[in-house]
Amino acid sequence: MSICIRPVTSLDDTLAAQLARLVPQLAPAAAVPTAEALRRVAAGPSTVLFVAFGGERAVGMLTLAWYDTPTGRKAWIEDVVVDASARGCGAGEALVREAVAHAARCGAGRVTLTSSPRREAARALYRKMGFEAVETTVFARKTES
Repeated sequence: MSICIRPVTSLDDTLAAQLARLVPQLAPAAAVPTAEALRRVAAGPSTVLFVAFGGERAVGMLTLAWYDTPTGRKAWIEDVVVDASARGCGAGEALVREAVAHAARCGAGRVTLTSSPRREAARALYRKMGFEAVETTVFARKTES
């Protein structure tokens, strides 16, 4: 399968449905995103929604976000998922490579991501691509929204 990575800045209902279908493969307990939610990510001023296409079909996606702090611009990779039918074809690596290159063009000196220990193949890919585990703990708290 030939894989093409494209940044998506707007999406029609067909593409939105294809991307929404990928989310349960990443996080089965997560709510499936609406087309409007996906459109907000795609149109965001400090996010890029990268989509891996196998022909006309979306077979993977990744979101890159960046933000500025007093210590410099940071970039974060989120929600990397490749359809089960396309795994092993290089889509994940191509998505991450494109996101890292975009982060560099945006002036981020470092790209961070998290990956669940149960996602062994993804973690192996990240290590292969030069990502290293860092000495930190990520804290999270739900808001009242």
